[in-house]
This record gives sequence, structure tokens and C-alpha cells, in this order.
Amino acid sequence: MFDEKLTAHMAELSKLSFTPEELTAMTKDMTDIIALMDTVCDFSPEIKPYALDAVDYEELRKDEYQDSYSTEKILENTENVKNNSFVVPKVV
Repeated sequence: MFDEKLTAHMAELSKLSFTPEELTAMTKDMTDIIALMDTVCDFSPEIKPYALDAVDYEELRKDEYQDSYSTEKILENTENVKNNSFVVPKVV
């Protein structure tokens, strides 16, 4: 698929220069990359995206309600408070 002539042509267009050994190695790498990209064709468009989900939802913890800290408790560690919120310096 990818031969050294094509690799040399693409290198010339990209303003890259390779030694003969590097050109051979680059040709092999490009052939491997193209072969890897061709594996995309192996995926069936019939498979729904959610069917490929790797999360087993049965193994997740229960979503249980817990009381949060009070606003006063959270804000007691800050110096500058306005309208029950932290005040931070403006950064532009």
C-alpha cells in the first residue's frame, strides 16, 4: 500500500528529509498506521453505541441521599463572604 516512492513524495511535500534507513522505517510505520485505520471498517454500523458501554450499572453503588454541610459551616473557613458565597479576586 505505502511504498518508499510515496513516502519520499509526501516527505518532499512536507519539507522533510530522511536518510534511506529513515525512509524505510517511515514507510513501514505509515503502512502500519494505514492498516490500523483500516480496522475501522470492521465495526458494524448496526451496533448501537450503548451496546458498547463498558459500565456494568448493576455493580455501581446505590445513589443514596446524604445531608450536606450547612452553608455556615462551609463559609467559616473563608475571610471574604458576600451573599452566602465565596468572594474571589477577579482574574483577567
